Amino acid sequence: MNTELTIMPKHTILLVDDEAAIRTMLSVALEAAGYNVLQAENAQTAHAIIIDSAPDLVLLDWMMPGTTGLELLRRLKRDELTAKTPIIMLTAKAEEDSKITGLDAGADDYVNKPFSPRELISRVKAVLRRIGREALAEPISVGDMLFDPIGHRVSIGGQMIDLSPTEYRLLQFFLTHQERVYSRDQILDYVWGGNVYLDERTVDVHIRRLRKAISIAGHENYVQTVRGAGYRFSIQLQNA
Repeated sequence: MNTELTIMPKHTILLVDDEAAIRTMLSVALEAAGYNVLQAENAQTAHAIIIDSAPDLVLLDWMMPGTTGLELLRRLKRDELTAKTPIIMLTAKAEEDSKITGLDAGADDYVNKPFSPRELISRVKAVLRRIGREALAEPISVGDMLFDPIGHRVSIGGQMIDLSPTEYRLLQFFLTHQERVYSRDQILDYVWGGNVYLDERTVDVHIRRLRKAISIAGHENYVQTVRGAGYRFSIQLQNA
């Protein structure tokens, strides 16, 4: 078995700004801080990326040609699929009324230009903490399995397990939601972020892959199929 350690990005940030120089500068700083960065130069491209990739947070410039960042913000907050996406507005509009407008429209924070990359990264961390995306910090132990969210590694009996990014997120979901049955739709929402291009069969495929990856000392049996309902992660033996 491949025991090479797979390091996972902590979070994916979408950076939306029409100025390429700003995107480049901030992307370098965010990647150095451990984030995976996606980029968009306008609202239309940004909206497509948000639907397809479900980033953990969006850094959104207010003033852009065509559809403004504020208009995109309002659109995202009206849509059930994207309403909970955290958004930090980036803007040269320093007036109090502008800040209130952005926050009232649903922005999670508001950063005035010019700003330092260090300040922005601190704001990103604060928003992610506030919404609970960084809440899981302590290792989780089940049987001989050790899930280490800080090191982004999984081991069974001291043997490192090679997981794809999706399998890692799926296992994290199960470990933090044990002993409860979840439908395929619910798992799609939690793990994939409600990506509209996926169907329920996607869950079945990744469940099979996850079971195969953790099939050491019977740990695959913890991921249980509940007929007619969905899946459950449990250390209790399943009835035949």
